[in-house]
Amino acid sequence: MLPLTNSSAYLSELHHRHVVSSASTNSELIEQLQNGTLDATAVQLLTAETQSAGRGQHGRSWQSPRGNVYLSLYHPVHMPISGILSLIIGVELANMPIIQTLNEQLQAQELTPIGVKWANDLGFYQQPTKTSDEDKSVAIDSVSDSSGLSSAVSTQRTLPFNKLAGILIEPVTQSGRVVGVVLGIGLNVQAAPKLTAQTSEGMSYQAISLQDINEMLPPETRSERLPDLQTLYQQMSKALMAAMTRFEHLGLEQPTGHTSYLDSFLAQFAAMDALAGLRLRVTQHYNNKEHVVIGHAYGVDTHGCLQLRLDNGNISTLFTGRIDVIY
Repeated sequence: MLPLTNSSAYLSELHHRHVVSSASTNSELIEQLQNGTLDATAVQLLTAETQSAGRGQHGRSWQSPRGNVYLSLYHPVHMPISGILSLIIGVELANMPIIQTLNEQLQAQELTPIGVKWANDLGFYQQPTKTSDEDKSVAIDSVSDSSGLSSAVSTQRTLPFNKLAGILIEPVTQSGRVVGVVLGIGLNVQAAPKLTAQTSEGMSYQAISLQDINEMLPPETRSERLPDLQTLYQQMSKALMAAMTRFEHLGLEQPTGHTSYLDSFLAQFAAMDALAGLRLRVTQHYNNKEHVVIGHAYGVDTHGCLQLRLDNGNISTLFTGRIDVIY
């Protein structure tokens, strides 16, 4: 383990440790908490310059070149963790100063701003300015709607998601009891991994970095210098701590019947929803079968589940699934 020079008092309060390389900051932190190396009653923060076996959702790999943020924060919890937590984290990360600055410039150029994509990503969908073989993602599906009716096999072009950051939330248990949660964030800062068909693992997205987004802007509006990693560690840690506080407030509010915290969050998420109004194809797997639902994104419900407005006007609520944007 290498010491960080000029580490802030704030990071020190979070028991920050930095390593040059980790197999996975989430895995390393969880192992050290479960074997007693770290105190599970206190917040713990681990950052790394690179990962050799970074992980994303559902066991997918996370490419980890140098120059980016690989950060995991452990927080003790005293209430059940629900799917809405990842959306709260996404909103708090999107409120970071660098994201807000870039979004102001993107919107000034009439470009799509960075948003929160259900269920655990930051980035945006950008309509291509020209059509080419590289712009197209062609998929052929037998589509079933919620009524179980199948349509004819159809060809649909899908729009890739420009993925800036991913969120991975994992519980920590001791003696069979959940004592806390590890919040893992991978943020592309200087280097966007070049994904191949194998490394994208079937997902319709491409990686993008803060540097890439900055260079999309006219030279006179670009940020001269992006925040260094130490500054981003601090800003992202504050965002995660704020997200946990907000999540706890929602949990305390729920039994009272009041919804002011929840309403405030849902309104804020709606303004940052990267899927808002887009036509989606959501693929789910259960009972050893593939089920496909098509409709327009209709926000999230009070539990953080994705809502689709189907062509027949009905609302379908989805807990999980692969999302493709149809255009």
